[in-house]
Amino acid sequence: MRNTLSLLLFVCSAFSFSQQISSEKLTSFVNPFIGTGGHGHTYPGATMPFGMMQLSPDTRLDGWDGCSGYHYSDEYIYGFSHTHLSGTGVSDYGDVLLMPTNTVNFNNGADGKSGYRAHFSHENETASPGFYKVLLDDTNIEVELTVSKRSGIHQYTFPKNSKQIVILDLAHRDKVLSSEIKILSKTEITGHRHSDAWAKDQRLFFNIQFSRPYKKVTFLNDKTEGEMVKAAFEFDLSEVNELEIKAAISAVNEAGAKKNLEAEIGNKTFQQIKEEAETAWEKQLGKIEIETQNENQRTIFYTALYHTMIAPNLYQDVDGRYRGMDLEIHQSNDFENYTVFSLWDTYRAAHPLYTIIEKERTNHFINSLLAKHDEGGILPIWPLAANYTGCMIGYHAVPVIADAYLKGIRGFDAEKAFEAMKHSAMQDKLGLKSYKEFGFIPVEEESESVSKTLEYAYDDWTIAEMAKAMGKTEDYQIFSERAQYYKNVFDPETKFMRGRFRNTWFAPFDPYEVNFNYTEANSWQYSFYAPQDISGLINLMGGKTEFEKQLDKLFTAKQETSGRQQADITGLIGQYAHGNEPSHHMAYLYNFVNKPAKTQEKVHQILNEMYQNAPDGISGNEDCGQMSAWYVFSAMGFYPVTPVSNQYIIGTPLFEMATINLEDGKKFEISAENLSDTHKYIASATLNGKPLKRSFIKHSEIMAGGKLVFKMTDKPSKWATKDEEVPKTEITENLILPAPFISKGDVAFKNETEISLGIPISESEILYSLNNSDFRIYTKPFTISEETEFRTYASNGYGKESKILSTHFYKIDPNLSIKLETEYANQYNGGGENALIDGVHGAIDFRTGTWQGYHDTDLKATVDLGSKKGVQTVSINFLQDQRSWIFYPTEISCSVSENGTDFTNLPIQKIDAEKLSEETEIKTIEFEVDKNIQFIKISAKNFGDLPKGHLGYGGKAWLFVDEIEIK
Repeated sequence: MRNTLSLLLFVCSAFSFSQQISSEKLTSFVNPFIGTGGHGHTYPGATMPFGMMQLSPDTRLDGWDGCSGYHYSDEYIYGFSHTHLSGTGVSDYGDVLLMPTNTVNFNNGADGKSGYRAHFSHENETASPGFYKVLLDDTNIEVELTVSKRSGIHQYTFPKNSKQIVILDLAHRDKVLSSEIKILSKTEITGHRHSDAWAKDQRLFFNIQFSRPYKKVTFLNDKTEGEMVKAAFEFDLSEVNELEIKAAISAVNEAGAKKNLEAEIGNKTFQQIKEEAETAWEKQLGKIEIETQNENQRTIFYTALYHTMIAPNLYQDVDGRYRGMDLEIHQSNDFENYTVFSLWDTYRAAHPLYTIIEKERTNHFINSLLAKHDEGGILPIWPLAANYTGCMIGYHAVPVIADAYLKGIRGFDAEKAFEAMKHSAMQDKLGLKSYKEFGFIPVEEESESVSKTLEYAYDDWTIAEMAKAMGKTEDYQIFSERAQYYKNVFDPETKFMRGRFRNTWFAPFDPYEVNFNYTEANSWQYSFYAPQDISGLINLMGGKTEFEKQLDKLFTAKQETSGRQQADITGLIGQYAHGNEPSHHMAYLYNFVNKPAKTQEKVHQILNEMYQNAPDGISGNEDCGQMSAWYVFSAMGFYPVTPVSNQYIIGTPLFEMATINLEDGKKFEISAENLSDTHKYIASATLNGKPLKRSFIKHSEIMAGGKLVFKMTDKPSKWATKDEEVPKTEITENLILPAPFISKGDVAFKNETEISLGIPISESEILYSLNNSDFRIYTKPFTISEETEFRTYASNGYGKESKILSTHFYKIDPNLSIKLETEYANQYNGGGENALIDGVHGAIDFRTGTWQGYHDTDLKATVDLGSKKGVQTVSINFLQDQRSWIFYPTEISCSVSENGTDFTNLPIQKIDAEKLSEETEIKTIEFEVDKNIQFIKISAKNFGDLPKGHLGYGGKAWLFVDEIEIK
């Protein structure tokens, strides 16, 4: 529950800033503080539509909820920096911080001691598109900020007779690689800041001009030139209490920053720039106009629309120069270069929204992505400031390009784009080698194997659709086959998408468990992801009735997760997690099973519960516009469940009227008659005066302009419930056979194990081979009792066959046993109770499932050899991956016994595990035994509390252990 007082103050603050602009202006309905609380990770400062500068206050120096540099719960402002990220889950930016104060003090105050930071109150803070204002309580200095695309103005009003000092801090937030402050005159400085954070080599240059000459400058450590990170500029006390600072940035060089400043601001006043910013935003927001009596919903909508227009960010100087992915300087006169593409998020709804209201800019986006391919060698996954971050999964630049092409947006080289798309898909990294070879990614080969398999399959379908449109028959066949690989991770017994571990299902299985098989999710949240072939997914689940039941279970399941903590899983309705992107299409899936009323009910609930006019009014990370794009689409009444399909699935409208003002002057109007909070169901609909009986509309229908009219009712109706009236996405050509799986059988076994095989599609037969014998048809379970090389594939009897899969079955000495006295984490079980004696060694990547993990728990185990044997050595392997909270044990002890009662302790071995390291390593600890024994006790002491200096300081360490070898 929100704190009532803080909410009241917030409402007052929102009211205050909205009154600064005429209520008739759309900008007055934007509340930049939405998303600055909770886990929204937005910032309230001044920026232009898709602009290069984000001039905003910094209230937080680190931590996950400090990704944007600002959090509504904070009480101190450290200063005002010129770059910020909107809604990301990783921190960066916060470059070139300025802070007005009244003392020369280079300490930022983060240690709680006196510094230049200042207390502030939300009562004295206002914001609107392109403008921000706050009063610093400690110094009584008023700060106002406004921007142009690449430049901005700070306006400080000091109290009379107080000292006027401005701190320039280039060390603020992330690691500084190089910095310099150059004095050009008493009113102009320039310099650079190169830094290492999420972007490992971000290069930024600046030009700063004061409205009055400073009288004194003090550098940190009294340096006057060279590597300087902080400076204090003192100005004369005079009748003039206002100081104006104009600043511009560039990724090219200092001259570029100055040129940006001169071209965009020059001699213009603060008020002129502020008005230009407001005008630009008014034009942007006017691309969609709504009519509603609900002022909160109006504010939520226009703030959401505003958030979709903050990123991607312009990354190019006024003269066309920009820094490319090779970190060299490039020139473009044909397109604007952009950065900050959060593609795993934004391909779903933000970029489809741009294909409607930002057609021309979409061409710039795609040309930017293609330029990054040319400069860096591959289409980016998550590009940031001329750096590949490699963040998230998939190659989702591909659907962005294909979606534009299929919608007729062609202001780019399509042949070049298609080759770049194929290039991304044909790599051997990030599990793609296994994906191409097996038709899925095995758990033991790559982390997040299920999610990657599913998202690669969707991306491949978009390549196939573009290939088909371009007449590329061979490519169409290859990628439409790959688009069906999602079938290979579907378990027909549980009806969930599951990891395939050595061709068995990863077990024990808990659909609520968040583990390394999924990306920021669990099986519930990925088992409905096959947007390219929803008909195929429905068939796998047993038909429409069974699919509907499974959807019902999703929304009514308990609102808890097990396994590892995942902060991104928020906004839960059952196991539907609106706070994270994999769930965003799910409420619309009821349309595909002839139950649009259920979609209408769920969409209405999400619109009203997951978005509020409050600081924590976004249920998860904003993610560069995706969370808001869902709202913009859904509030208008439809959503792109399958980008590239050119269809939008109808949900339920939130407003009486919404008008999309298209770039060619046409309008597409959506109106709802008899609409209310209870009248959320669609009774009937018309499109351009003709009955619309289907629960989807086409992209071409929107772009042609026209009127979509809904008549609403308070009860579910029969509208769009016939088979011919529901949407459909399906793959009907180049169909594949999924590969068989081992449904029963232990890959590492004692004595013998019974093997059962299965396949998601029943109309095919399974063939198998043991130890390279001829393949035979599988008819019933069989038993093996020796180490075996097993192979299997599926055939339909008409020449179509699946991939051939191999599994090596290991036989454990039947006399050998292990007793675990401490409990391992199920998500890191390594294969179960016998994982430490099964003969299978862990790989360097802990996520591949071969390690046994203990969280804040020691390992204590006893191995029984079955009888007395001569043993020379006992060894055990441990993993260190400190970036993932995995530390070596501090000490390992081993004791041996002939009878299980009297144990002899061997010398304890210790590891200097506290030394911080970026390396991932495996260490083998060996004990000399050289005697006849039967029992071996192993104990490994968990590191425990994570040390100071570690990102997870305050948390607990993991201990990862594998094979105990006895020789």
